[in-house]
Amino acid sequence: MEESTITKYDRVYGGLYAVALFTKPSTIKNVQLITGKTETFVIQTARHHEFGDHIFIEYMDDSGVVRLALPPKVANAIASQRDSLTSRRRSLASKASAKTRRERGELPGFIGKRSEPNRG
Repeated sequence: MEESTITKYDRVYGGLYAVALFTKPSTIKNVQLITGKTETFVIQTARHHEFGDHIFIEYMDDSGVVRLALPPKVANAIASQRDSLTSRRRSLASKASAKTRRERGELPGFIGKRSEPNRG
């Protein structure tokens, strides 16, 4: 008789099932441009008020299925890195925009026109 073991993915998912808020699963199908092969991702997030966010990923391709339960530390690192890249991209875009305006001779908004003093 074969012994049935519960995977880490199932233990974590099952442990959070009745005590955490879950998003609806999102399914993403991706086609590799070079090979034409497809891969499918199913992504779901669970938020526990004490432990944080867990991200569940199921990856399927022609070689099989891989299931990952990413712990809160990993979820936080992903969110932090995304926020960092967004901030850097905005900063670079702002600098490029300011340079373009400066080359056109526009004054920055914070300099603007000085208002006349009230002589009333």
